[in-house]
Amino acid sequence: MTAQLKREIGVFGATLMGLGSIVGTGVFVSIGIAAGISGPSVIIAVAIGAVVATCNAFNSAQLAANHPVSGGTYEYGYKYLNHWLGFIAGWMFLLAKSASAATAALGFAGYLLNAFGVNNQIWLVLTALSAVVVLTIVVLSGIRRSNVTNIIIVSITLFSLAIFILAGIPKVILSGGENLTPFFPGDKPIPSLLQAAALMFVAYTGYGRIATLGEEVKEPRRTIPRAIALTMLVTCLLYISISVVSVIVGKEVIDKLSQADVSLAAPLEVIAKLGLGIPVIPQLIAVGAITAMLGVLLNLILGLSRVLLAMGRRRDVPRIFARLNSGETTPYVAVVVVGIAIAFLVLIGDVKTTWSFSAFNVLIYYAITNFAALQLSPEERLYPKWLGWVGLASCLFLAFWVEQQIWLVGLGLIIVGLIWHSLIHRLITD
Repeated sequence: MTAQLKREIGVFGATLMGLGSIVGTGVFVSIGIAAGISGPSVIIAVAIGAVVATCNAFNSAQLAANHPVSGGTYEYGYKYLNHWLGFIAGWMFLLAKSASAATAALGFAGYLLNAFGVNNQIWLVLTALSAVVVLTIVVLSGIRRSNVTNIIIVSITLFSLAIFILAGIPKVILSGGENLTPFFPGDKPIPSLLQAAALMFVAYTGYGRIATLGEEVKEPRRTIPRAIALTMLVTCLLYISISVVSVIVGKEVIDKLSQADVSLAAPLEVIAKLGLGIPVIPQLIAVGAITAMLGVLLNLILGLSRVLLAMGRRRDVPRIFARLNSGETTPYVAVVVVGIAIAFLVLIGDVKTTWSFSAFNVLIYYAITNFAALQLSPEERLYPKWLGWVGLASCLFLAFWVEQQIWLVGLGLIIVGLIWHSLIHRLITD
């Protein structure tokens, strides 16, 4: 009998796991990137991303509630579709989230070094590598300790963002909407809006971490849907509030992002410094960003290792990745390999390209999620079937609004994955 992970997470813990995965690179980096692309209409991009992500979230919730094992859409693809789509889901997840984890590590290092006035590429990489090593060790120690660490990180991050919003509200009211014009800037406002929406969608996708931890959640049919719904509600309200404050208070910063090659490493910190004019808040934002990046990195190591565990169980990767520690709380081989893979990607580290690459791969991954949800029986279904169709169509549509070279590389890697899976499948069946 295959060893199973223990169920130790309730609604509160699962919600904070989701928030810890979402509220990080997305809010501190992608809102700045998206605003630079679409201007004030980033507010609509945030809303579009939320709608698409909510459809995906509820489809993920009902799949995880009916099939509560580690692996997320990789497992759902196998159960409800076929082994080809199941494998591609796992492959896309590993590609996208390994790159996202490296981005989070580099983002953490950038914010931390910036706080000390250090601007050195070698120190950036070494600091990012140190974060990967430390959090890999935390994950190796078990899910309970990882959960406590996550609660601390999320609390600090949400506090700093709440202060940013509250400090910006008076200026938002006094502006009277003056800084929101032109709302759709540039020669191609709709393509810019859709590209921004694709990038903002990725900023919501941490809710999937709740599903990939399905094997460790108490009463999954009740806990998972509630945790995902709470996570999406809090995140949507937070992102819209921050985007409104950022666009109105930081209009000069947003204009610079759209007109020149300006560093995107710390847009909220720059907006707080130039737009709010309150000395303490930029430092508070920096602290929140540092903890948020650590939270994202922690949760990505957790999620990636659980998908690799599931792939090892099915022998899509070597069986050794399915090994658990003596307490059956951690797939220790998968965790170590994930940590090593992220460390190698840190050595490359192009943040903007990585974020767009993650967008394409994650949208394909969730297209498969929605397709799997359409196969649920009436007895298994928790939500209307049209949510699956809306999620599937919108994911496939937005995926191809990222830069052309990004989705061409993504399609090429899908082909590479299919060739690998074909070879492994033949060896097993033979």
